[in-house]
Amino acid sequence: MSVGAHRLALLRDGEQAFPVMLDAIARARETICLETYILRSDRTGMRFAEALAERAAAGVEVNLLYDAWGSSVTTSYLADLRAAGVRTLEFHPFAVNTPFAKFLRRDHRKMLVVDSHVGVTGGMNIADDYAAVTEGGGGWRDTQMLLEGPAVAELQYLFLRTWRRSGGAPLDERRYGYDGRRPDPKVRIVGNGLPRRKRWVRDEYRHAFDRAKRRIWITNAYFLPPLRMIRALGDASRRGVDVRIMVAGTTDVPAVLFASRAFYGHLLKAGAKLYEWRGRVLHAKTAVIDGRWSTVGSSNLDAQSLRKNLEVNCFVEDEGFAASMERMFQDDITHCAQITEQLWKQRSLVERAATWAAFLAREWL
Repeated sequence: MSVGAHRLALLRDGEQAFPVMLDAIARARETICLETYILRSDRTGMRFAEALAERAAAGVEVNLLYDAWGSSVTTSYLADLRAAGVRTLEFHPFAVNTPFAKFLRRDHRKMLVVDSHVGVTGGMNIADDYAAVTEGGGGWRDTQMLLEGPAVAELQYLFLRTWRRSGGAPLDERRYGYDGRRPDPKVRIVGNGLPRRKRWVRDEYRHAFDRAKRRIWITNAYFLPPLRMIRALGDASRRGVDVRIMVAGTTDVPAVLFASRAFYGHLLKAGAKLYEWRGRVLHAKTAVIDGRWSTVGSSNLDAQSLRKNLEVNCFVEDEGFAASMERMFQDDITHCAQITEQLWKQRSLVERAATWAAFLAREWL
């Protein structure tokens, strides 16, 4: 769909997103920038490696940036990529002399930029977990978005800045287009991690919560927001806003789910509706507010994402795009169990203790 100066498309799960990403890579003529928190040398990782290697052999400048902590790749996997001409860079690898605070700061972004004008971003990493079940993958529930337009230049700027500051190979600057980097209030790219931008994603959410008049619908796999954000959601619910929050009842990090439940009592008392996803793992990080404001990105609503990690979210202000987001949310709710006040009060002592213990450790989850 057209939004302002952009063409946008929502991509549901790896079944839709991976073919779009691989097709964009195959069409590259000048540059490819791929950034991911998790990169694995599994079947999905090999599909992307082969696509990147083919383009590098054709003379495209291919840059692959992956996080050292999140990724799990073999030496031969990386060697084959480099032999094909793909320039690889590991973000914040562990070293004995690495300051602990620096090591804790991870590159949690997930984005692809091709030829400076096609971009894909969202919550999906490059691993079999996100691939379709029919292709042998885990079929995790996640959301990406395709962008064409000025905002792609901002994605590229974030990638290239991290690449340079992390010691990446020299770039052929003539290949990268910068002319398109101009503001469009309808589609904005916001990244955590830059000086003066360390908490911009958090601030975008908070301002949207405070302005909400009708609906706040959130899907977030790791829901551990700051207490001020919880209070803002409670305040919105009490003033009549339809607050619905979907978290991962099926999760790869159970401790986060237990910690998230520590907020349930406050939110339920304020009138918010809470849902826990059932089925394959939920990993999406999206929100839609008042049928106009939407976001898709890499940022969890937790301390790591909102204060420390490199993150990137796309914020869209458009009724048509928001309608697509709302339809997706409503479809996802059919796979959820609603948590009511009555159910919440009936939880066992063991569940209460697990929730409290996990909540105390929330800053490290």
